[in-house]
Amino acid sequence: MEAIETVSSSEMSSNPSSPPVTATAPECAKWITLNVGGKIFNTTRLTLTNREPNSMLARMFAEDAQMNPSERDAQGAYLIDRNGHYFRPILDYLRHGRVVHDKHVSLQGIIEEAKYYGLDGLIEQIHIIQEADVKLTRLDVIRTLITSSHTTELRFQGVHLSGINLSKLDLRNINFKYACLSHCDLSYADLSYCVLERANLRHANLEGAKLHSVLASCADLESASLVCCDMTRCSLESANMKGATLEGSVMEGVSLRVANLKNANMRNCVLNDADMAGANLEACDLTGCNLKGANLRCANLKDAQLELMVTPVHMAQIDIY
Repeated sequence: MEAIETVSSSEMSSNPSSPPVTATAPECAKWITLNVGGKIFNTTRLTLTNREPNSMLARMFAEDAQMNPSERDAQGAYLIDRNGHYFRPILDYLRHGRVVHDKHVSLQGIIEEAKYYGLDGLIEQIHIIQEADVKLTRLDVIRTLITSSHTTELRFQGVHLSGINLSKLDLRNINFKYACLSHCDLSYADLSYCVLERANLRHANLEGAKLHSVLASCADLESASLVCCDMTRCSLESANMKGATLEGSVMEGVSLRVANLKNANMRNCVLNDADMAGANLEACDLTGCNLKGANLRCANLKDAQLELMVTPVHMAQIDIY
């Protein structure tokens, strides 16, 4: 909030050439003092009326308001009989359009106050924050698993599981489409036949995991660890695997069409009959890989390492003329 500058009478008299400084009525009207539940807030009329013009506060303090907004206290502050504890984040939202609150302020409390003031934009932002904060725990997942068959397709679409430990669990047939699994520990978990389309698996640990026939097109696996995984017939079309570590993984029949594998470590991977057409393999380490029958047509192999190949790569596989 802008500071209000004051000029003392001694400073004014020391410079006779300076005209007297007086605050005009319009200038005073720009600043408004509110007494909300006993707490004092200083702000401007523009702050209260600009961001949410249809809100109660905007109607109370509009320039063309036909009535007095409310009663005033002894100091002239407008009285509002609401909880001042929740008014600070509301005022901050009106200033810059973002939700700022500390852990001691209940989001639900802010929502109730925002409903009273008619601040629909603030309510929507808080709902987004609440949805992002709600995430399952390992125990929640285990409880779900033990009450269902491994052949049942569980719907975990769009759930937030970032950073939790799901290692060694039987997660077969689960729909994780759009789920957030970044930094998640999935080491040695069985994810066979799962749907991971457009899921966020950045920096996830999938070492030793079973990913047989997984559908993971457009998934984000940047910098993920997939060391010694079973990825047989896994579909990773258009996936982002930049900087991922796949060393020693079995990737027979995998689909990596148009996938981004720039700077990925694929040393000693089994890539028999893999479809890597159009994939970005720039600076990818393919040392010791078995590429028998693999389709590398139109793939970007700039600076890729292809030493110690188990089987020779034929020109027809790469489509070089």
